[in-house]
Amino acid sequence: MRVGALVRRAGIVGADAAAVRMALARLVREGRVRQVERGVYAIGTTGVALNDLARGWRTAETRVRDWHGGWLVVVTDHLGRTDKRRLRQRERALALQGLARTDWGAWVRPDNLAASRDAIAARLVALGLDDGATILGNASAAAADNAAWRNLWPAAAIECGYRHWIAEIATSEARLPALSPEAAARETLLLGQAVIRAINRDPLLPAAMIDTDLRAAMIAAMRRYDAIGKAAWAKID
Repeated sequence: MRVGALVRRAGIVGADAAAVRMALARLVREGRVRQVERGVYAIGTTGVALNDLARGWRTAETRVRDWHGGWLVVVTDHLGRTDKRRLRQRERALALQGLARTDWGAWVRPDNLAASRDAIAARLVALGLDDGATILGNASAAAADNAAWRNLWPAAAIECGYRHWIAEIATSEARLPALSPEAAARETLLLGQAVIRAINRDPLLPAAMIDTDLRAAMIAAMRRYDAIGKAAWAKID
């Protein structure tokens, strides 16, 4: 995208042009964005994994399979915790794949992701996990650990979030026809990105732990709203 087009669109949601240019410069330094030519930018090498994750919300439900009680376990304490930057990157990568930290330091999640363990490991590393992390698939847990691990995710709060975003989308859909093109574009972007962030950060728990039908309903509502939002932005020069 040309920086001028990006600045114009950012202005619709209240972002200052100077702030956009500063953010672009920072993202280029981090490798998340690359400058294709003068004034033209694209996703950079280190931004590919996050970009793929962000765009994968539509097919979130296809990334899971039936759960048979096993756990995916990632051990990281041997990697150290003194490098705070690496620690933040590591823990963000784990959280983005729905893992939660146990009281003894390992990170776990139900082993219900459809990808192979090697593919999951590669995705985690691409997102910021250290190569030296130990990853175990289909691990069994003692009865006490199994019960404790199930409680690492607040199921009731997660389901409340599904209902919240479904209702917010419905309210916005009813309001959009009365808005100006700029206001409609702004609202669909701001609400849409909030819902997509919620989908991408969802731990994708199995039906034994969460109402998966409610999750699917939220994703379906967002697909419909995404089409409405793209139509709204198509009206913006």
